[in-house]
Amino acid sequence: MAQASKLMASSHSGVHFISGLNHQRRPSLADLPKSSLKPVKSNSKISPYTVLENSSATFRRCSVVKHIKFLGRGCSNLPIRDPHFSASAKSLERGEGGQPVPSSWIEAIFPEQARPYAYLVRLDKPAGTFLFAWPCMWSLAFTANAGTLPDLKMLAFFFLVSFMSRNIACNINDYFDKDFDSQVERTKGRPLASGAIAGFQALLFLAIQLLLGYGVLFAVNKLSRLLWVSSLPWIFTYPLMKRITYWPQAYLGLTVSWGAAYSWAAVKGSLDPAIVFPLVLAFFFWTLEFDTIYAHQDKEDDVKVGIKSTALLFGDSTKLWISGFAAASIAGLALTGFNANIGWPFYGLLAAASGHLAWQIWDVDLSNPADCSRKFVSNIWFGAIVFGAILCGRLFS
Repeated sequence: MAQASKLMASSHSGVHFISGLNHQRRPSLADLPKSSLKPVKSNSKISPYTVLENSSATFRRCSVVKHIKFLGRGCSNLPIRDPHFSASAKSLERGEGGQPVPSSWIEAIFPEQARPYAYLVRLDKPAGTFLFAWPCMWSLAFTANAGTLPDLKMLAFFFLVSFMSRNIACNINDYFDKDFDSQVERTKGRPLASGAIAGFQALLFLAIQLLLGYGVLFAVNKLSRLLWVSSLPWIFTYPLMKRITYWPQAYLGLTVSWGAAYSWAAVKGSLDPAIVFPLVLAFFFWTLEFDTIYAHQDKEDDVKVGIKSTALLFGDSTKLWISGFAAASIAGLALTGFNANIGWPFYGLLAAASGHLAWQIWDVDLSNPADCSRKFVSNIWFGAIVFGAILCGRLFS
């Protein structure tokens, strides 16, 4: 058995209990010199002592640490860097039968070697996929004839296309940003930033996704395929925009909103500028609104590493700017509906969607990263309300 390092831990809430360690003899508080024991306040039911750094307590363990659990108020599972743990391990808790309890469905489903790739494309964070999909869903809903619903197969197909497009975007974004991500608290655990995946492996994975994406689009017409391909340069260069301009959110808006064009073309075989372009602009301004809120999560770290964003550009004026973006988005949607001769229910539900954006902007605490994240995710529901508005407008037009 290899010699383990000295245990050095302190907690405001109690003693750290370590289980699952294979050792010859479990040290106890009685073995420690009195100088290493210090009373602390605690609400837990464990002994109110903590082991100080000068403690001589040592442990011996086997080559694989199987289970570490921290108890007491204010404590949590902490990331442990050990060569025997997989890079994708998120939790060391064990359930019945001593089996690890996964912290994500990814760890429950994917084999260990595949998990970093699943985290690379954010399979555990589906909000981005929905935001990529909404311009396609809105556009397809507008293609429906009066009194009918859009083609359900097309809806499912372009949700898949949006899923693949978003995966490609995450992959290339993390490849370019891996050095920055390693310095940002929120992103330093991403597979490329943490070293769980090498750069060459990420590029190979990206090539596979590009081939699959283009192959899938052979199910639709040539114009739709070419419009999708035309969005790839924007996807590839978006991460670089954060280095050279304070408006990377605008670049992202153009990238994502283009889905309205290639999904429309797949059904109609051509583009109707009076409907498609106002719809693209509506999604463009909405992206500026929600991605500026998203960027406020990392603004302190972004300043340190030299990343630019509209969050840093607008500063204390952010709410005024994003209110303007939200109004422009609603206006674009209203113009699209008018040009499409859509029914009156569309406008009633669009007013409800406007209320959601107003609440979002009014209530968001831009100094609280957790609240910025919640408001960003809530945009899924704005997209859903607009989608429902278009469906009802077509059914009752």
